Amino acid sequence: MNSKKSVMKKLIMLSTIIVTFLSCSVNEKPVFLKVENIEVVESTSEYVTLSADAFFLNPNDIGGELQSKGIKVFVNDVEMATVSSEAFDVPAKKEFSIPLKTNIPSEKIFNTNNIGGLLNSLLSKKIKVQYTGDIKYKVLGFSHIYTVDKTEYIKVKL
Repeated sequence: MNSKKSVMKKLIMLSTIIVTFLSCSVNEKPVFLKVENIEVVESTSEYVTLSADAFFLNPNDIGGELQSKGIKVFVNDVEMATVSSEAFDVPAKKEFSIPLKTNIPSEKIFNTNNIGGLLNSLLSKKIKVQYTGDIKYKVLGFSHIYTVDKTEYIKVKL
C-alpha cells in the first residue's frame, strides 16, 4: 500500500515539474537594444583600455547564455583589438547589459601608420571608436547571432 502512495507522489511531482517547465516560454530571442557607454577607462604607456556595454531585453520566462567572440575594435578606422568574453548568464524577463572591455597596446595606436588619424584626433580632441562583430545567444539547444556595429566619437583628454 505504501508503495502505491510513493508511486503516486512521484507521478504527481513529475507532472508538476513537466507542467511548470512547459508553461515557461521561450517565444522570442532577447532583443538587442544598443551599444552605449563607449569610453576610455584607463590609459598607460603600455595599454589603452576601452569599455562599452551591449544592452539587451529578454522577454522570456527563462534565461540563457550570451557570449561575445571576435568583436573587433577599430580606432580611427584601424583595427586595434578583438573582444572576447566569458559566457554571460541572461536573466529572465529583464533588460540587462554585458560588458565589452578590451586592452589596446599603446604602440598600436601611436604607430606611424596611424599618425594622420592620430593628429586629426589631437586637433579635434576626439577619436573614432567602432565595435563590430557578433554576440551569440544560447538557450535549450536554440541559438541566435546578433550583429554589433556601433561607432562613437569619444572625447580625448589632453
